[in-house]
Amino acid sequence: MKMKWHVPAMLLGTALMCVPVSGWSQEPQTTPSQDTTTQDNGSQAKQDARQAGHESKNAAKDSGRAVKHGTKHAYHSTKRGTKKAWNKTKNTTKGAANGAKQGSEQPTEPEPTTPPSTTQPQ
Repeated sequence: MKMKWHVPAMLLGTALMCVPVSGWSQEPQTTPSQDTTTQDNGSQAKQDARQAGHESKNAAKDSGRAVKHGTKHAYHSTKRGTKKAWNKTKNTTKGAANGAKQGSEQPTEPEPTTPPSTTQPQ
């Protein structure tokens, strides 16, 4: 059953591979207006250069905007982080100072030490 389809499939595959090759080998048809393009090439090159200049200008603007955004973001992130660290340090310092005050007001007695037991297990 399968063998019956091998030969037609190979012929179809070969035909599909050869069709594009025959299309590449043909020369394109030229019209009289295409033969006299020496003057148009100069204006086309000028337009291409102009367009490339505009694209470069727009790319530079986009890059500048991205740098501005990144700089603002870094500034604000640093500012937030600095404030957070300052507040934590301030609160920790207050807590340590309050703890030191309380510790100096109420001295604690040392715990009595017990001698080690001298009993030996039997």
